[in-house]
Amino acid sequence: MAELLTVRQEPNAYDSEAIAAILPHRYPFALVDRILDCEPGKWAIGRKCVSRNEGFFCGHFPGQPVMPGVLILEALAQTGAVAALTLPENRGKLALFGGIKNARFRKQVTPGDVLTLHCELLEQHGPVGVGKAAAYVDGKCAATAELTFVLTQPDRNLSR
Repeated sequence: MAELLTVRQEPNAYDSEAIAAILPHRYPFALVDRILDCEPGKWAIGRKCVSRNEGFFCGHFPGQPVMPGVLILEALAQTGAVAALTLPENRGKLALFGGIKNARFRKQVTPGDVLTLHCELLEQHGPVGVGKAAAYVDGKCAATAELTFVLTQPDRNLSR
């Protein structure tokens, strides 16, 4: 019976506390609940459980709540940032958005959905990198984009 209660933890999986140690985002802007798996510097797979209690649903849209596309992209970027910032040489750095290309929204994301977030880091030249990202709900593609990021040292005057 004890073996049924054992939760298998992937070696490169991160819970919300571990993600908070990597990323500076906090409520209400921490948009990744868990990293399911990650190969540092290469890719990460994350999860976002979309709750009816999310503040953005108050105005987007009353009576027909839909997660804003820009927040889906932000969740994808945060997933990619975990992949980039778990490399030993990038620990303690900050990943900033540098740009978004070819964003496509294919399915509405609504309360109760669970977003599976995939981000693969394609290339990096100095502090600038590019990732290919896709978000899924129930195995169906909800959004895709190419994300550009810039790694920088955080302002030490900002509190985490």
